[in-house]
Amino acid sequence: MFIQTEETPNPATLKFLPGRDVMGAGVADFTSSDAAERSPLAKSLFALDGVKGVFLGSDFITVTKAEEKSWQTMKPMILGAVMDHFTSGQAAVGGGAGDDDTQEFNDDGIDPEIISQIKELLDTRVRPAVAQDGGDIIYKGFKSGTVYLHMRGSCSGCPSSTATLKMGIENMLRHYVPEVLQVEAIN
Repeated sequence: MFIQTEETPNPATLKFLPGRDVMGAGVADFTSSDAAERSPLAKSLFALDGVKGVFLGSDFITVTKAEEKSWQTMKPMILGAVMDHFTSGQAAVGGGAGDDDTQEFNDDGIDPEIISQIKELLDTRVRPAVAQDGGDIIYKGFKSGTVYLHMRGSCSGCPSSTATLKMGIENMLRHYVPEVLQVEAIN
């Protein structure tokens, strides 16, 4: 098994491409070893000293390391854990289900067509681009002209995520949806 790696815009994360489906459909984001209990893959990665986050995408794994650790020492251990997982035949997540990150909020009286247009733009233009960088972005709500988004994977904590939000996503949404005044990240 050959596992490729790619750097991401976030220096604390590295993207691992095992050359096969990881989640298939959906994604899963684990920010602690306790949260990883339902994922044999994430659990084995959190067992490695220095792993601070694991994000599972359709065909990739993004690992976030502790600041004091180096990729030079961590990368071989992570590659070994990923290889061991895939040769074991276990699913990445128990039951094959991804995150249930659907809780949303919206202004009362907002035209559902506006929200639908925002979600479609995010799904077709933004999510594929951030997935290439090992992350994900989730629509959380639209209130008083502000679109609220949740950044995950390599996007979470990335030094360039603020620029991506303001200069990229916000400008695009404002162009296509005049009701959008700004975009904010939430945790």
